Amino acid sequence: MTSTLVTTLFAVAGLLGLVALLPPVARKLRLPLAVLLAVVGVALGTGRLLLGEATADGMGAVGDFLKALGDLQLSSAAFLYIFLPILLFEAALNIDVRRLMDDLWPVLLLAVVAVLVATFGAGFAMWVGWWLWHGEWSTVGLVVCLLLASIVATTDPAAVIGIFRDIGAPRRLTMLVEGESLFNDAAAIAVFTILLAILTDLASGGPNAGGAEVDTLGAVLLFLVKFLGGIAAGFAMGRLVGWVVTPLRDMPQSEITLTVVLAYMSFIIAENYLNVSGVVAVVTAGLVMAAEGRTRISPESWTGLRNVWSQLGFWANTLIFLLASMLIPPTLANATWGHAILLTALILGALAARAAVICGMIPVLTWMKAADRISFPYQMVILWGGLRGAVSLALALAVTENRAVPDALQDVVAVVATGFVLFTLFVQGTTLRPLIRLFGLDKLSPVDLALRNRALGLSLGNVRQEVEGIARNFDLDPGPAVSPLLDRGAALAQEQLDLEQTGALTPEDRVYIGLLTLARYEEEAYLRYFGDGVVSRLTAQNLMVAAGRIQDGAKTGRRAGYEAAARKAVRLSASLRAALWLHRRLGWDAPLARRLSERFSDLVVQRFAVQELRRFAADRLSRLLGQDAAATLDAVLSTRQAVVDEAVETLRLQYPSYVETVQARYLQRAGLRFEERTLRQLHDEAIISREILVDLERDIKRRWAAVERPPELDLGLSTAEMLRRVPLFAELPEDRLGKIETLMRPRLTVPDELVVRRGERGDAMYFIASGAVSVELPIPVRLGTGDFFGEMALVYDIPRNADVRSLGYCRLLVLDKRDFNHLYVEDTELRAHINGVASRRQAAG
Repeated sequence: MTSTLVTTLFAVAGLLGLVALLPPVARKLRLPLAVLLAVVGVALGTGRLLLGEATADGMGAVGDFLKALGDLQLSSAAFLYIFLPILLFEAALNIDVRRLMDDLWPVLLLAVVAVLVATFGAGFAMWVGWWLWHGEWSTVGLVVCLLLASIVATTDPAAVIGIFRDIGAPRRLTMLVEGESLFNDAAAIAVFTILLAILTDLASGGPNAGGAEVDTLGAVLLFLVKFLGGIAAGFAMGRLVGWVVTPLRDMPQSEITLTVVLAYMSFIIAENYLNVSGVVAVVTAGLVMAAEGRTRISPESWTGLRNVWSQLGFWANTLIFLLASMLIPPTLANATWGHAILLTALILGALAARAAVICGMIPVLTWMKAADRISFPYQMVILWGGLRGAVSLALALAVTENRAVPDALQDVVAVVATGFVLFTLFVQGTTLRPLIRLFGLDKLSPVDLALRNRALGLSLGNVRQEVEGIARNFDLDPGPAVSPLLDRGAALAQEQLDLEQTGALTPEDRVYIGLLTLARYEEEAYLRYFGDGVVSRLTAQNLMVAAGRIQDGAKTGRRAGYEAAARKAVRLSASLRAALWLHRRLGWDAPLARRLSERFSDLVVQRFAVQELRRFAADRLSRLLGQDAAATLDAVLSTRQAVVDEAVETLRLQYPSYVETVQARYLQRAGLRFEERTLRQLHDEAIISREILVDLERDIKRRWAAVERPPELDLGLSTAEMLRRVPLFAELPEDRLGKIETLMRPRLTVPDELVVRRGERGDAMYFIASGAVSVELPIPVRLGTGDFFGEMALVYDIPRNADVRSLGYCRLLVLDKRDFNHLYVEDTELRAHINGVASRRQAAG
């Protein structure tokens, strides 16, 4: 094989063929894939070293493959610019961004603080080892130790997350680990870049050479600039690609290509042109695309995009791991007892630093209600499951390729980092599942076991009926097939009886199981609605996130947790509150209209889902859990439905035509989907030809485009129209009405919003164009359309004497104090009316 290109392709194709066979082997051996990849990589690297060039020449294709692997060197530049953007973007794309935003601050805090604690904790522990080895406390030694600690600060959560999903850990816990790892990589690489620059400066005789103090403050500021700058750059580029990709719906090749462009361009532009962290930029761009891509990219293209990125991520991760692991044998050939001392210090320091974060910071976040409580077994699994992999090996490789770093220091970094990765893979990775078994996290609880038996019993009953029906249809004897089912059912019944006699399944447990089942069923229902085309992707995404929170609430708080999470799903979202702030402070109505439209859709679909849940509980869960538990579940759902109905009716009172339009859209969507399926069935039955089907589908597609556009919501905040709703102004001449209109400012309030606070200085009065408010006096006063409030503080120059709270969606006209004074002086009729109302209210107390 003489061609370098052919040799490279031969090596890459051989490695891809090899990694394709490893996942089933890893599953069979119940090992993390990273462990098996490391074993194979080390074996290939060792074989290449032992066989030598001459021996390989006589081995035919196998020898050529081994020689090709020797020529296929993984450089740090190849890792940074070819593989790393793919790995980071794919990881970010799989994150549920809306769930991540719920825990963004805990995730960021854990990511940044964990990296700093790991870097300095493990770094100073190694510095002690450096002193034992060299007998001196040198600045260069400290920087080398900190650099090594930053290299191994990156964690691979794949093994822990896979196990968490297998054992049904709360989603919020899984999200915390996954999100922390994603930003952890970005923070660690940013710290690594800064420390490597300091080391090369020291080694080359720069300003910090000769043992001078390192500019710690400057390094911290540089880290913040790179990290925050990377977030800004990635966000901007992610939004830009989102805008570009929107007109390309139903063009999957173009859509997927643009995401690949985004991954590489965000890294290159941030790193080489903006001088900020390219790693952070890629992660942020991926999160933006994960959040917005679902609504900007067609559903079919989004599924294909996820599949393509999953494949790219698998190739990148496995190839990096194999190529990096092949370098382990020649690297460890240079190991010394001094390296072993540093490695021991690093292992102890890294575990202690990780334990300090997990056992120290997470309980604090739990106390602050920023994270769920994590039990001691879960804490130990997270601690021991912090495997290191390809990213750590590649960063160590970057140091060995840096000519400004002396050879002796290169050996220290390469040997110790490689040894630490091997320890996490071969010691922690192989003992992770035994640790799970030790804590009993792999076993079903008595409650889950009782549910399993009940579910299996129902399933066996259905199977028996199906088998007997098939036997009747084909005139067969059902006995041989039914007899084992009867035996199995009897054994299950006895096992269930034993469990219930021991009190394993209490009435509270049955309700708990039912709530978990309802939460999972609700999430699947939203996914089914979306698949049927009844709801938009944005609505389905919002409600699936809410269903996930409800499921977490049921897991951690049982009935109270379920009910609290269900109430939260009906409350105003953070984005709607932000839109309200923009409306009140800046007069921007468009964001508020979009958020209210989104809330309308969410509430209407949520009402459909709760009604379906009640039918499901009555029909299926009553047989699984018993009538008493089903009655309790129905009571919970009935209360929830009442809350949702109230929220929908509150909207309907203010915007009746819009709510009807939204509900009609769902029926239109369902009708179009049914029409599509009917036409395809007619084609499959050869009743209509392909040409007729294509023509009819073209017409359906045109109608789909009409119903997919969300109806525009008119907030009804036209000042002129609102003025005419107030009797005080309705009969005024047009010229006077026009003057007053210029002084008024429209405002929309939401249910239970505090409009006026008792004791504050009055800066405006309010006219109610539609809706109602409650004046919270000892005997509450209800004001409705045409009334006004807030005038007493302006007329008498006194603090507000009561809270005023909105009873629903209210449209108000706001007259600030300066304009009030102007109008009060000029308009005698208005002044007399306001004075009369103010006098009566003051007299009433």
